[in-house]
Formats: sequence, structure tokens, C-alpha cells
Amino acid sequence: MPSETIKAFIIHLERAKDRRTQVKKLAAKLPVATEIIDAVDGRTLDKAVIEQVYRRHLHKPHYPFELSTSEIACFLSHRKAWQAIVDQDLIAGLVIEDDVALNKDFPAAWAAAKAYITADRFIRLPFRPERERGQERFRSGKARIIQPMPVGLGMVAQLVGCDAAKRLLSATEQFDRPVDTTVQMTWVTGVIPLSVHPGGVQEVSVRLGGSTIQQKRSIANRLVREVLRPLYRMRVKRNSQKQN
Repeated sequence: MPSETIKAFIIHLERAKDRRTQVKKLAAKLPVATEIIDAVDGRTLDKAVIEQVYRRHLHKPHYPFELSTSEIACFLSHRKAWQAIVDQDLIAGLVIEDDVALNKDFPAAWAAAKAYITADRFIRLPFRPERERGQERFRSGKARIIQPMPVGLGMVAQLVGCDAAKRLLSATEQFDRPVDTTVQMTWVTGVIPLSVHPGGVQEVSVRLGGSTIQQKRSIANRLVREVLRPLYRMRVKRNSQKQN
């Protein structure tokens, strides 16, 4: 596939100054033209926008936790990247977060993803591929592409086809859970994510001052999450199995 039909989009929060050097390094190493997507800032997110896009218990299984403004902003930032893919009429866009570094496996992962991408496909480059299992769909050299079941968490890097981006935009005009858990719900989005193993990327937020999304929680809140999270994931896995 000609490289000019694919472009990279780095999601970067303007006030995250500690990450600017990393963004420049990443842009220099990526094998395609790169554009910076200005991330939506949860600190300045308008209440009216939140009320327009966020609606609890929109889909089943119900997501057990209320989203923070940072999580809503993160979702909207990914939607901006998907919209850019559509607006620029690309075959696909590599959407990558600014706390990502490429490792030695990236060339093979990229070659496989690029060879297999079509407008209707969504290929994840996971930073924890060992947590995924699934049927192999494609192999190229040392990299293989699987259909994970269930889809792994995290949105550090994905090669998103234009038609897949359109479907995701249509399905997420309103949302009720984080972007990665929404992508897991193939029965809602109509998009079946694939994953390339090894992913060729690593998450380096600790080196860059920590996550811009995670927030401090009380001990009681953490305990509740420890109980409800596995129950929710079990329900997602059950629904995922029904789709296969």
C-alpha cells in the first residue's frame, strides 16, 4: 500500500510540556507523515459538551463506574483523530498516544499491519500483547496478526482504516465508558479489532511524569473497583464470545 495513503496522528495534550521532547522523537521515528492532534483537555472541558456526549448506562453490559472528565476528554481526543482520518480521506491513520516509544519489534509490526490494513480494518499495536489470545489472521516475518478475544485494553497505538473510523464515529456520538472498553464492544461499534504481535511499542508515561488520565482514589473506592472490575470484564468476555 502506498505510504501516502497512511498518515500518523500523535495525540498530545498541549499543557503536558514534559512530553514535548518525546513527541518530537516519536514523530522523527515514525515511517509516515505525522500530524499532532491537540488532545481535549479535561481541565477545561465544557460542562455542556460533557452532557452532550456522556450518558451513563448507554450500553450493556453496564459500565460500573462513572467517567472522570479526563477519561471523557481522552475519548474525545481519539474521536478527533478518527475524524481527521475521515476528513483527509486516508486509507488509514496510525493513531498513537504521546507516551509511547517504539522498540526493536516495531519495524516488523508496522510492516505486517501496513500489509494487512484495509479501509474497514482496525489493527492494534498493543504494548502488552502477552495478555491477548486469538485466531491468527495474517503472518509476515516475525509478526502475526490475530483476532483477540476479548480485545485487550489500552489505546496506545492503532492503525485505523477510514471506514472503521467512520463506524466508530457513528457509534460513539454518545458514550458511557472509556474509549478502550468501548472498542472491546464489537456488537456496538460494528468494528472487529485485530492485534499485531509483537506490537512494537511500549508505554513510557512513568518516564514522562506519569499518566494524564489516572486520578487519586480513596481506599474504599479502590476496593469497590477491585470487586466490580473483574465482574464487568467477565460480562464483556461472555458477550465477545457470542460474537465469534
